[in-house]
Order: sequence, then structure tokens, then C-alpha cells
Amino acid sequence: MTRTGFVHQALCYGADEEFLEGTLGYVREGLEAGDALLAVVAGGNIDLLRDALGGAAREVEFIDCLDWYHYPSRTLGQYHAYCTAREQGGARRVRVIGEPVWTGRTTLEVQEWMRYESLLNVAFAESGHWILCPYDTRALPEAVITTARRTHPELAVGDDALLRNDRYAAPADFYAECDEAERESAAPAFRAAAEIPFERGRTTVARAAAAEFARGRALAEGRVQDLVVAVHETVVNAIRFGGGHGVLRLWSEPEYLVCEIADGGRGHLPSVPAFPGHLPPAPRAASGHGLWVVRQLSDLMTERLGPDGSLVRLYFRR
Repeated sequence: MTRTGFVHQALCYGADEEFLEGTLGYVREGLEAGDALLAVVAGGNIDLLRDALGGAAREVEFIDCLDWYHYPSRTLGQYHAYCTAREQGGARRVRVIGEPVWTGRTTLEVQEWMRYESLLNVAFAESGHWILCPYDTRALPEAVITTARRTHPELAVGDDALLRNDRYAAPADFYAECDEAERESAAPAFRAAAEIPFERGRTTVARAAAAEFARGRALAEGRVQDLVVAVHETVVNAIRFGGGHGVLRLWSEPEYLVCEIADGGRGHLPSVPAFPGHLPPAPRAASGHGLWVVRQLSDLMTERLGPDGSLVRLYFRR
């Protein structure tokens, strides 16, 4: 099947045979066209595909999804880097079979992975790549399957068929829904173990408190440095756009250390990007790098940005 432009499909399968029926033709067609093939799927599905492809499996790069789908923003960054490298290497297009990991996730994590699937439609909109996302209906909750139909413009059916998806939601609309769900389930700030005011010219105190907090809870030293850099970058943004001062709150949750940076706003915040920090900025772009870096360093990040005050939460798995 000859396609131009970015393609993003969901493959809902309920048997091994259905998984192969939905992926084999896709892979073989890509190999014939000279596309780069990357299969990031569950270990059992790697075995299924390799066996079915025979010798052609050598032309496909296989990665266990457990080794790839750690945190949404970093996974999007990995895909972006992978596709960019293959483009520069002369690949006509990159075809991905990408099977996210949904089991063992917290409610917030599931929400952010759903957001990630929608954001792929924005991040790769100008590319010619093709991403096929398998969803195992035998194992996944109905809510995940239902959302797949809202985050993928097309549904893959059978060997060659596809269906336009009339349940697809525009990424901006879906993003707003995710924000609303996050606000409803957000952890209350009164759980903060520490509260550190900061202001222009006095950001060192925030960095020092963040480092002490992370080390005191046995975060690995490399991740301590990531946390400090992410906090610093967010504090600088708060000072720049939030009236010159704010507060850093730090607390522990069972799964995460949380760093919350809040400011009171100043009434004339510059226009907020539609998907702040989620999309990789152009290398020479004058702005947009800071929040992208923060998302790459954090395990999860949520934000509420506005002229009357902004609140950013950074999550680092313990």
C-alpha cells in the first residue's frame, strides 16, 4: 500500500494470529520499499514476528517494549532521535511497530501514556513515517482500548485493510481532557515536606534544597543531578514569567519524589505553546528548549501555565 505523509494506526488484536495478520504485511511491504523497520513490542510478539518472517527478520530491528517504554516524554524523544538518524542515513521512511506498556502503571502514568499516543500525531505530523501501535484486547483494560480509538486517526484491520476512525479526537482537544483529568486527581500541596521560597538572584537555595531532598531519600546520584537541573530550569522559567519569585515544594509519594514549582504570575504571560515541552524544538529555535529538557530529565511532568500563576510538578521515580 503506497502512502504519503505521516500515518498513525492502532491495531487491536485478540489472538496471536490477529497480531501477525495485522503486522506481517506491513513489515514485508516496508522491506520491499526500502523503509527502515523498527519493532518495539512485547517479547512474545518479537518471537512471533521473527518466526513468521524467517530470514527477512534480519532486516528488522527488534526491541523489547519493556526496554523502551519507560516514560512518555523520553520515549517520544527516543523515537524522534531514531527517526532523525534514519532519515539522515537515507531511509525512505521509518516504519515502527510500537506497543506501549500499560500494565503496572499508576493512574497518572496511564493518563500520560494516553496523552503520549495523541501527541505522536503532532510530533510527526510533518514527517513521512508510519507508526502502527498494537493493543492486546486480551490483557488491556477496556478504558485503554477505548482511548486507542481516540488517539489514532486510523484503525488497522487484517492484512491490508484500514479504517478511518470516526472516534479520533484532535490532539489539542484530547490534551485538554488529559489536563482536566490530571487536575481532578492531583496530589494536594499540603503534603509538602519542605517549602522553599525563591526569587531573582536567589536560585541557589532552591537547587541546594532539591539536592538535599533527593539525596536524603536515596535517589541515585545521577538522578539527583537530573532532578536538580530540572528544578533549576523550571525555577528560572518561574522567575522569568511569574513575576520574579515563587516557591519550591518538595514531598515524597510511594512511587515518586515530587518537586512542585509555583509562581503567582504577573498578568502578561507570553502565549503558552499548545503542547508545552512535549515536542522536540528545532535545533536553532530561539525558545522551547527549556521545558523539553525538563521533560527529558523528569520521569513525569504536569503543568498549569497562565497569567495568574503557574504550577509545574516534576516526578522522579524512587
